[in-house]
Amino acid sequence: MRLTILGCSGSAPGPNAAASGYLVEAEGFLLGLELGNGALAQLQAVTDPFDLDALVLSHLHPDHCADVSALTVLRRYHPAAPYPARPRLLPLYAPSDAPTRLANAYAPNETERALTDLSDVYDFRPLRSETFRIGPFEVVAAEVDHPTPAYGLRISYGGRILAFTGDSGPCAALNELADGVDLLLAEASWTDSAARPKGVHLSGKQAGELARDAAVGRLLLTHIAPWTDAGAVLAEASAGYPGAEVVKQGAVYDV
Repeated sequence: MRLTILGCSGSAPGPNAAASGYLVEAEGFLLGLELGNGALAQLQAVTDPFDLDALVLSHLHPDHCADVSALTVLRRYHPAAPYPARPRLLPLYAPSDAPTRLANAYAPNETERALTDLSDVYDFRPLRSETFRIGPFEVVAAEVDHPTPAYGLRISYGGRILAFTGDSGPCAALNELADGVDLLLAEASWTDSAARPKGVHLSGKQAGELARDAAVGRLLLTHIAPWTDAGAVLAEASAGYPGAEVVKQGAVYDV
């Protein structure tokens, strides 16, 4: 499996930094994971967006899905779309209200919102807490602790396992998803403080403790907000899990 970082800025894009977006690849199958603000531009820098075989959105906050509107325009109106060589509908796995919420984001006004339907572009498939297959990958989804329906993922291929926390506070589901994985891609949006709201994000300290307790092979930190000191987050995580790393936009990691 290969992981490419399209964007890793948390909560909002930063200067020359896209919000959440990742590619997971095996056997030539391209699985998109998140498509936040600016991630589509970064996707086009590494591949043709029509080469995406499926897209997963862990939840529907804009920093994880805003560029779906732009992808819709590209797939719907590109003058040289590769059809009928490829299926027209892109499989899109997301919380069950994605068809409505993404249509609302795409529509320019109230009149068109009532008529907007993205089912000519996407094959919507609701995420649930279950195990399923996407191309060559076995995927386990589990609902995590966030203010809106949100899922963490455990993605397996060829005996290797990648876990992605999505956005979540500490919870039992994250412990299960991360258990013994080769690579944990963990959001770490802020430094640790008792004043942080519960059930929203992980701190660097909490991400490090999660990785340590789950005995993961490698910890990659992502989703650090532009206003947060990434060095401080890394120092917290490294105290619990020596060798933790902060991901970089454009970086590629083998799992």
